[in-house]
Amino acid sequence: MVEARWNGSVIASSDDTVIVEGNHYFPADAVDAAILRPSSTTSVCPWKGTAHYYDLHVDGADNRDAAWYYPDPKPKAENIRRRIAFWKGVTVG
Repeated sequence: MVEARWNGSVIASSDDTVIVEGNHYFPADAVDAAILRPSSTTSVCPWKGTAHYYDLHVDGADNRDAAWYYPDPKPKAENIRRRIAFWKGVTVG
């Protein structure tokens, strides 16, 4: 079982993560949707496509753009569709 933790809380937990470039991508339904806030931030990866971001809101604290996902990944990254990854101080393990 892999967990993502931030600000003292488990924000995601799954035994079905996909590891890409060292990042665990959790199934979207394994992430606590109550802590996700949509962000307007995007970035582009040449082989994965356009990433969209979420801010995390846990126990009154915010972590801007700390989660990302690819709503329409390129064919080589299809295995991360409907999955969310974390960074910016989120501990995954």
